[in-house]
Amino acid sequence: MIRVRFLGTAASRPTVGRNVSGIAVQREGDSILLDCGEGTQRQIMRFGSGFSFSHIFITHGHADHFLGLPGLLRTMGLQGREEPMTIHGPGATVELLRTAVRMGIERLAFPVEVRGLRHGDRVGFDGWAMHAYEVDHGVPALGYALVEELRLGRFDVEMARRLGVPEGPLFGRLHRGEAVEVDGRTITPDEVVGPPRPGRKVVYTGDTRPARTTAEMAMAADLLIHDATFGQEEKKRAWETRHSTAAEAAQVAARAKVKRLVLTHLSARYADSPKVLEEQARAIFPASVVARDGLEIEIGYRA
Repeated sequence: MIRVRFLGTAASRPTVGRNVSGIAVQREGDSILLDCGEGTQRQIMRFGSGFSFSHIFITHGHADHFLGLPGLLRTMGLQGREEPMTIHGPGATVELLRTAVRMGIERLAFPVEVRGLRHGDRVGFDGWAMHAYEVDHGVPALGYALVEELRLGRFDVEMARRLGVPEGPLFGRLHRGEAVEVDGRTITPDEVVGPPRPGRKVVYTGDTRPARTTAEMAMAADLLIHDATFGQEEKKRAWETRHSTAAEAAQVAARAKVKRLVLTHLSARYADSPKVLEEQARAIFPASVVARDGLEIEIGYRA
């Protein structure tokens, strides 16, 4: 199961009900953090996401996306953390992020590495990877895509039985792609295993205008998390500040044929009326929802 927990969904500054950007993502035994705005550690405690992140991916160098790093790292140190941490961000933000790390280094007893990424870079994990891609925010900025490797095809138990394969280790060997011998006959994997199945994909844009790169990276994604700072009535403002409207985010989702769209990074002017953004998006892409702090989305395996 992939679990996506929204820790902060406000743009630029916190409001009474929303903190600034932060998203916790868990996949099997891996845990990562996407952006770390001021107060993210408080949100982690509030929503029970835990502090076991091995990697933090920062989209760009604006304060509402990284200023929570010093406090978060210091708290991890006070908790006795020893496991290493890697913080990733656009190459142009490396020195800024290193400065943030130094601000929290007082209690650090674990290694922290800051790595610069660029469009097309890939950070590999066991069975999946994070892909960095360029977005359009007027400053060096990256979006990130969690992309799983292909899964094994479905194992046809009934066919295996008909072919005389005894249940047990031989099933596993066939499923892993090995041919087996049964009563002097060779049974090959293609006789009992279907074609490889696509893994899951989650894409997070960070702050951006609608971008071709997002539509390409998010093609057929299970979940697209897109900047939706403004409503359509503020389209000019969105263009000037290099953000997106909810409707523009929905257009990207429709173009990419994603399964679900979550709108985040909401301007404070929508603090009391986020439904207008949801309505504008759903008019274009019905499977749209406005994120709220604490929202958790679970993504199961594809059929």
